Amino acid sequence: MASPSRALTLKCSPCIVFSTKTLMDSKPTTLHRPFSCSISGSPPREACTSGVHEGAITLQEWQGWGTASPVPAMVTKIVEDLKALEKDIDTQMSFGGSRGKLQGDFKVQEDRKHRKTYQALGDSEKKLQFFSARQIACRLLGSRGYLCQKCWLPSEEDCMCSRVTQCTLWNRMRFWLYMHPKDFLRQNNTGKLLWQVFGTEVATLCLFGISEHEEIMWNALKLAGKSNTWCLYPNKNGVLKSVEDVFGQEPSPYLVGTDTKFDYAKTDEDRTLNFILIDGTWNNSVAIFSRLKDQAASVWGDGDFPCISLATGTSAMHKLRPQPSWDRTCTAGAAIGLLSELQLLPEFSSVGLDKQAEAVEDTLVVLLEALTNRRLRMGRSISRKFISSVECPYLPLIV
Repeated sequence: MASPSRALTLKCSPCIVFSTKTLMDSKPTTLHRPFSCSISGSPPREACTSGVHEGAITLQEWQGWGTASPVPAMVTKIVEDLKALEKDIDTQMSFGGSRGKLQGDFKVQEDRKHRKTYQALGDSEKKLQFFSARQIACRLLGSRGYLCQKCWLPSEEDCMCSRVTQCTLWNRMRFWLYMHPKDFLRQNNTGKLLWQVFGTEVATLCLFGISEHEEIMWNALKLAGKSNTWCLYPNKNGVLKSVEDVFGQEPSPYLVGTDTKFDYAKTDEDRTLNFILIDGTWNNSVAIFSRLKDQAASVWGDGDFPCISLATGTSAMHKLRPQPSWDRTCTAGAAIGLLSELQLLPEFSSVGLDKQAEAVEDTLVVLLEALTNRRLRMGRSISRKFISSVECPYLPLIV
């Protein structure tokens, strides 16, 4: 059996290497459709500029951000409430920074109102849904006319969409990007690259706490079954398995056929291999994984969610967004590692996973270059100091 310990060399300058010799399961030290991009001004940004930020979130706009779901009902309600508050206090919304954070007098008034609403919700599930929907609503309104809807980068100068090459993911595989709402529309997020490359039908965004998204994901997981579902997460409280442990058995329980063509074993069950990538900081990822386990216990009667540990290492994004340690990688890096390790197994060697990994790798390089050029243009350092705090992206999966 071929060893998965090989280096993935990124095609950029300076040269960056994904070292697959460092295991990802070590404990962290701390906690489809492109839309036009418009050039943003310096913050603060007024929410109502030439009518750009007026109106409800339409289905076309919502799906333009990288999701195939209907517009979440609670997101719509919160947007309506924000617009109503504008009229009531005769003050326009304004957003600071690049992630749609409310500021100024409107923030003070809205903060009082949303805290009162939150406290009145007696159910913890309703509180989570309200929190998530509010985070997303603010990011949507603050990013209108500022971020490209597909690549989540600001201005025509930074948009990378024209440099992204799409690729078809193997039709027996599906990625789920289980994303914390605070990472939604984050410019240096790398999970978005998966649906940019493969499309939203096979690399699907699932926002934590958004019931419509979570229902779509769990309906698919129920159909696939627990035996065809894995989370790329270093769960120290469970049994960690490598890609080879799960898929390297001979004969494979997942694939049968000839040397050149594989078909799933005959069954009525959906045999798509579902891989969940948790996308959030270390603290947030713990909450996301806990929710996965709770739902698994409800659906399958067992909260021991199957996890896979990858043999991958340093992230290309480490220089721009520090990780808790150098052996961590980003969400896209985890997907690259998974595809590359599967490719090394004879059972999967003929389905072109290496080409699919290369497509994501190339797009990650494009994002890194776009973010680097933006920093240089703004006179900011392109080398981030190593820090270890709860705000750092956690271990192997997150940027």
